[in-house]
Formats: sequence, structure tokens, C-alpha cells
Amino acid sequence: MSIDEFEQLIGRISADLADRPVNADTEAFLNRAYGAETTDFKQLKRLCRDGEAEGWLMARQAGGIKFGRAIKPGDAAGDFSVDVVRMKDVRGPHHVHTTGEIGAIMPIEGAPRFDGRPEGWYVYEPGSQHHPTVEGGDAHILYLLPGGQIEFTGK
Repeated sequence: MSIDEFEQLIGRISADLADRPVNADTEAFLNRAYGAETTDFKQLKRLCRDGEAEGWLMARQAGGIKFGRAIKPGDAAGDFSVDVVRMKDVRGPHHVHTTGEIGAIMPIEGAPRFDGRPEGWYVYEPGSQHHPTVEGGDAHILYLLPGGQIEFTGK
């Protein structure tokens, strides 16, 4: 079943992140170890598509964005929560990454860029903030939040 595969893959990735700081070094590590050309990244893309099609991922929608929390902190991803969104040429709600954010950009159609970044992994350090934006196409964005913490500001 896809959800079991998803949890197992996320469990392995999050175990590799457990003792790493949420910074540029971790972004570089992820893009080396689990980059867009790796089997694991390709599997992650497939599982996000399957999860959306099967209805166990991104069950909610608002403002042109499909979203949902796939894993709560303390479950398969250790201290991380795992959310997946689908965005197409849209700007999302402003938020602060109180403990940081680690994410994967997975194109679906076109040549989408998430906050100007292409396919692959990104890391936003604790205290960073933004309006998540996808331009140039359609993408799944998977993100891990240490402790499940995020603060939506309404800006």
C-alpha cells in the first residue's frame, strides 16, 4: 500500500535528519543523498502522486492550494511533521518557520519553481518567513517541520 511505502521512505529520510541542524549544510546533504536524480526522490514523487489520487494526501483545499498533514510529529517521521501541498502558479499564505522547514520540490507539469528554486530539496532556517510561491507550472511540495511548528501570520 502506498501510504506504508510513504511512511517508510519518510522515516528513513527523517532518521538521517534527526541530528542535523536546519541549515544550508543539511540542504546540501539532502541534495547529495536524496537529490532529484535518486531512486528515493523519484519514489517520493510517485508516492505523492499516488497519495493524491488515492485520497490519503492533500485532502483539503483553499485558495487554489491542495494541502494536508500526512504525518504528525512523534509518528513515522520522528520529531518532524510532514505536510504535502499541490501548488500551481499561486502564492500561498505568509508564515514563519519557527523551528525551520525542510522541503522537497517535485514538479508535476511545466517547469515550476518554488520561491525561485527548481526541483530538489530546500532548507529554510529557524525564524525565516515567506509567502510560498510556485511559478511556471504545477508542483507537489513536501515539507518537514521540526516539532510540527509553523506560524501563519495573516500578512
